[in-house]
Amino acid sequence: MTAFSILDLCPIVEGGTASDALASTRLMAKQAEDAGFTRFWLAEHHGMKGIASAATALVIAEAGHATSTIRIGSGGIMLPNHAPLVIAEQFGTLEALFPGRVDLGLGRAPGTDMNTARALRRNLETGANSFPDDIVELQYYLGDPHENMLLAVPGAGSHVPLWILGSSIYSAHLAAALGLPYAFASHFAPDMLHEALDIYRSKFTPSAQLDAPYVMAAAMGVMADTDAEAAYLFTTLQQTFVNMRRNARGKMPKPIDTMDGFWNDMEKIAVEHTLRYAIVGGPETATAKMRDFIDATKADEIMISMPIHSVEARLKSVDLFGKMRASL
Repeated sequence: MTAFSILDLCPIVEGGTASDALASTRLMAKQAEDAGFTRFWLAEHHGMKGIASAATALVIAEAGHATSTIRIGSGGIMLPNHAPLVIAEQFGTLEALFPGRVDLGLGRAPGTDMNTARALRRNLETGANSFPDDIVELQYYLGDPHENMLLAVPGAGSHVPLWILGSSIYSAHLAAALGLPYAFASHFAPDMLHEALDIYRSKFTPSAQLDAPYVMAAAMGVMADTDAEAAYLFTTLQQTFVNMRRNARGKMPKPIDTMDGFWNDMEKIAVEHTLRYAIVGGPETATAKMRDFIDATKADEIMISMPIHSVEARLKSVDLFGKMRASL
């Protein structure tokens, strides 16, 4: 049975606050655990009015305190923003708090605009280029301690499992070379999905962490009792992507009755292309779309992001996806 997991952005919705967003994330984590999901991950973003997970390790800890068994982690930490030692200490601390439950997904994008990235990064010019070396350095800090080693405390000896996140063939080559599990961001960057998965699987080299390829594919997901209700809730994400194209980012918008009149023809084509793998619908429709996505990717695990304005509808969507998985 294909594993299901959740990627949460800790969204700040129109009419809500960051405190509300954090409270909703705790509820989401508990609902995901109750519904049988494998992981609950949070993503690092900065300077975005609609996302409250900038201090990602802190929010992951909140998810950990709200649950007891589900794996928690990052999807991902944008490693070029940080010194590897700092991340080793943060995730070593999480592993000490929640033993055997922590994942460390790593990406090389800044997760923000370049001015904010410049304020975050110790050396912006070398950040993305040093990504492979930073991963190896991070593995060193999380590995077994030895004499004269620079120690991450907590962190040393924790062996927190690493994941490579990506949306290109670069990340596929890197994950394969390092022998790490690979999560592809097809929920917002679908174009290279199949080529990247083929490269990763064909070039995979076993490692101390993983002896065979392991693929996670991501999809946006909105489930409700009916197709019409799910389509209505999905307009929140469609508006968000149009607003991003217009450089008018803000809090997560409320759903609207129709996108007609909101987007123009070019925006509609672009957004529908970007979101073509979204799993949206009532139980029957969404299940058929999920089967198609699993058949096409042969993914070991599906990571679902649920961009729904109402936390009550978000929690119901989690429950419906959990029931779907049991029926597949």
